[in-house]
Amino acid sequence: MIFVDNETIATRLTHKALIEALEAMFKSAYTMPVRHHHFYENKEGQENTLILMPCWNSEYIGIKQVVVAPDNHTKHLPAIHAIYTLLDAVTGRPLAQMDATELTARRTACASALAASYLVRKDVKTLLIVGGGKVAEHLLDAHRCVRNYERVWVWMRNKEKGKQFVEEQKKKGVPIMLVADLEEAVRNADVISTATLSQVPLIKGEWVQAGTHLDLIGAHTPKSREVDDDAIRKSSIFVDSRAGALHETGEMAIPIAQGVLDPQAVKADIVELCKGEHLGRGSESEITLFKSAGLAIEDFAAALLVYRSLPIE
Repeated sequence: MIFVDNETIATRLTHKALIEALEAMFKSAYTMPVRHHHFYENKEGQENTLILMPCWNSEYIGIKQVVVAPDNHTKHLPAIHAIYTLLDAVTGRPLAQMDATELTARRTACASALAASYLVRKDVKTLLIVGGGKVAEHLLDAHRCVRNYERVWVWMRNKEKGKQFVEEQKKKGVPIMLVADLEEAVRNADVISTATLSQVPLIKGEWVQAGTHLDLIGAHTPKSREVDDDAIRKSSIFVDSRAGALHETGEMAIPIAQGVLDPQAVKADIVELCKGEHLGRGSESEITLFKSAGLAIEDFAAALLVYRSLPIE
């Protein structure tokens, strides 16, 4: 069995190639059980989450083990740590173990970009990224693979971190700027991609204009959310999976419990979009919303893309 580190994964998982691999995987035959969520209190009294995510096809088995520790920013550590194990489905032989931090961040951003390719208007000009974690670093490149943006705006709570992020991107030639007024930015952006650990809504529906696409990646627990009820009411809802997003994320679960959202109102999941079972955006004025909870099949696609690119003896 080989071990693959984050540096190797970063060189193998280009955003364009991963978006294409995800779309191909969504169209293929696979088995993906509902993932296991376990919430536990650590010795410092904070609640962390242990997630186990299995998936397989006739050739391979993949399992991701994840710990989400929201307070890690106080220790200057990433909020998410993960390991991915790939096995031979015929013999059960372990083939590879991967540091899945980079893998997770890239597949999350690329899955959102893939959904955006079906849900975002063709004439968009401005992308707003809300958040400053590991995933946010990849959202810019992933979304720019599927649309040509003239402007990229970034809003972060930590302004110093935001300035550093913007300067790094400017060196790459990205037309980017840091914004201070979130409401004004939301009102003027075409696509809003959020990747935060916020427990309460950051974005109000009254700010969201006709034709906007909301790409919601954070709010990974049933108690947390990034947009309010008004945003839910006025949007056409799409999800990565009904089994995950509608029950595991507060973005969907809270409005459902309060009668704000009917689960039957969800237009489609990402598999249905990729297979052409739903055409996605229906009009230029429609507000579309894609809620991502993260899927084991996404990790599986990313891990196989990495594994197959390696010089295996």
